[in-house]
Amino acid sequence: MSGTVSGSTRTAAGPGEAVSGPRRAHDATVDALVRAYRAVPAGTRVRLGKRTSNLFRFGATTGTAVHLDTSGLAGVIEVDREARTADVQGMCTYEDLVAATLPHGLMPLVVPQLKTITLGGAVTGLGIESTSFRHGLPHESVVEMDVLTPAGELVTARPDGDSADLFHAFANSYGTLGYALRLRIELQPVKPYVKLTHHRYRTAEEATAAIAEFSASGIDFLDGTVYSATEHYVSVGEFVDAPTPGARVSDYTGMAVFWKSLATRPVDHLTVHDYLWRWDTDWFWCSRAFGVQVPWVRRLWPARFRRSDVYRRLVALDQRYQASNRIRRRLGHPEEEMVIQDVEIPTANLPEFLAEFHAHVGISPVWLCPLQLRGERTWPLYPMKPHTPYVNVGFWSSVPITGGATEEERADPTIRTKHNRFVEDLVARLDGHKSLYSTVHYGEAEFWERYNGTAYRAVKDRYDPLGRVPDLYTKVGGAA
Repeated sequence: MSGTVSGSTRTAAGPGEAVSGPRRAHDATVDALVRAYRAVPAGTRVRLGKRTSNLFRFGATTGTAVHLDTSGLAGVIEVDREARTADVQGMCTYEDLVAATLPHGLMPLVVPQLKTITLGGAVTGLGIESTSFRHGLPHESVVEMDVLTPAGELVTARPDGDSADLFHAFANSYGTLGYALRLRIELQPVKPYVKLTHHRYRTAEEATAAIAEFSASGIDFLDGTVYSATEHYVSVGEFVDAPTPGARVSDYTGMAVFWKSLATRPVDHLTVHDYLWRWDTDWFWCSRAFGVQVPWVRRLWPARFRRSDVYRRLVALDQRYQASNRIRRRLGHPEEEMVIQDVEIPTANLPEFLAEFHAHVGISPVWLCPLQLRGERTWPLYPMKPHTPYVNVGFWSSVPITGGATEEERADPTIRTKHNRFVEDLVARLDGHKSLYSTVHYGEAEFWERYNGTAYRAVKDRYDPLGRVPDLYTKVGGAA
């Protein structure tokens, strides 16, 4: 496990009990970080030093900043097996979190599909996976969290009490209301294996009806993949103690590629560990852009580098130097616009979204992940409706830039971003929501209307009265 605090297994300390060694180490690290933050002169930009990122807003950072060392905040402090909770540091990756909980037959209620997503990142941003139809989003399983606010105060935020406003507004705030240093989260029990059944449907309407039906059943996992307008797969997962007699247990960390198996292996079995990371080895299907799904390339590509964070760093380098677009220009091909988005669409509107998407964007495959809020509670900065089923639609690729007779016209931002803008308009028309980890093209007034600027400003003014950290629109809109 990375970080200076190693995981331990214990029941939470009661009155008079000694604090664990990992908790003491965590507290010392937090004290040092708070002192370092408070020592930064006013007006100086502050960022948390992180080894990895899963954001897709390349080139958005401007100016200089002080990077605070968070290497000591990347572990699991405690796992409480009886209460089924874990105290986790904010920079702990889900890879390390799962490694600490699975040996005790437990896992987080929602495990986002990429290993290096951090718990703090999934809570202050948004995470999702195939348990979200039942358990919602990662921030919904947070019991409490210690937040270092922009004002330099360390606040323990809970659903009720003096800091409930910060607790509820933290989701989708992307660090602009503070940094989660410790989070207590709920866990769920697991079994050793997951049995997968992939159901094929010809139309989006059929697939949508199946998603609605399976969501109401007693299954454990549910997601889907759209190969094309006439080929849809809905994947149903169930915990099992052992594989079906005679069935083999699949391994997609080697030569086999998970997304390709949906069409050829109607029933599959994976260990729970391999199921949780089934998408990471090939970054869903995006590793094909690097040739990694070509058999001879895959044999030469070291297995330890078949990871989403490796591919993401390669994409970041390409975006920094615009290498692929330079090559396209030299070959006489059009440049391409990155269209990397996750959007939530009410389930009833999914067929219309897919039809428009196929016609105007044309990326495939596309990931589908059903979700619903866990109960009555809503989250002000991402105002989904309770008791309303949604489907997250994820698409991650690039589309040729067309239009404009001259090079100057083709450089027009409205032409270079038209597919992303089309998606934003379509999502709005269908009463959906768009995740902010990627590029944002809303105007400021429209942005605050969609992401509850009134509620945000009240919390921002309380916990960042001097405006030490940029606000949400400034950050995700590319100016910070």
